[in-house]
Amino acid sequence: MAEFNSDKDNMKGVLEQFPQHCEKARSIGKSIKFNEAIESIAVCGMGGSAISGDLLRNVAGDPKIPILTFRDYNLPKYIKSKSLVFVASYSGNTEETLSALQDAYQRGCKIVAISSGGRLEQECEDKGITHINIPPGMQPRLATPYLFFPMLNILRNLRIIDIDDSEIDESINYLKKAKIAETAEELAEKIYKRTPLIYASTRYSAVAMKWKTDIDENTKVHAFYNIYPEFNHNELNAYESDNPDYYAIIIRDEMENIRIAKRMGVTGKLMKQHKVNFTEITLKGDSMIRKVLSATYMGLWVSFFLAMKYDTNPTPVKIIEDLKKMLR
Repeated sequence: MAEFNSDKDNMKGVLEQFPQHCEKARSIGKSIKFNEAIESIAVCGMGGSAISGDLLRNVAGDPKIPILTFRDYNLPKYIKSKSLVFVASYSGNTEETLSALQDAYQRGCKIVAISSGGRLEQECEDKGITHINIPPGMQPRLATPYLFFPMLNILRNLRIIDIDDSEIDESINYLKKAKIAETAEELAEKIYKRTPLIYASTRYSAVAMKWKTDIDENTKVHAFYNIYPEFNHNELNAYESDNPDYYAIIIRDEMENIRIAKRMGVTGKLMKQHKVNFTEITLKGDSMIRKVLSATYMGLWVSFFLAMKYDTNPTPVKIIEDLKKMLR
């Protein structure tokens, strides 16, 4: 794929800087600490801002207290004053997130807001709420490092997530050295003109969702995702039909739960029997943060190369912007 003529806003250049963005973002939020007891973590956001909360939960694995992501105007009733609420809106102007901020503030929750400015920054200044300002000028789906690392560092300070600096160093170095873009370009060739179906275990549910949403936004085509073992109890049966227009991507972990690993292997055999084309992506290493970040990065590259195959500019999201205008 030699030509990038449709990449009119240079998304390729932004993607190439993803490891450097991680490096710049890795210390944001380190100074923010809480002495009071916290019973739950809530992340409020939409789209590319919210997914960082899901990725945070995947990295945490089995955290000491719940880490939950909410994509709505209001929080559920069980989020109360002993909850820490992250309010994330890259633009700072997302109406659902601004509403959730008001809700959390009225309940007396501990709040940390993250944005590149906008109304969210102003609201926080007016109300005396902690606000983390991150660099502007990016698409929210590409700003994952700046949305993810501040929350990670605060939860590290609270000892809710146990990750040391060496793991983060190793992860960023891996992003720089691994041939992630090359692998993604090969996969995009296979997926082209087919509907992508992304599957992963619950441990990587956010990664699978981000692959789906990045393909939706960057490539402007439909993609779908599901998780093991639930996928085996319903969607698998759809493969009894002819499936020439689908391409499945199975995100695997060499350290996966033994029963999940067996399910993935058996599912692959069944896919072959029913003539379903698929590729397995196996995540290696001991560090969950490395695996989550590298898989996320690969998904972004896949969506970019697919956009190039379709001769589509990956950056604009015209229909979403049209919807926002019509809602005003």
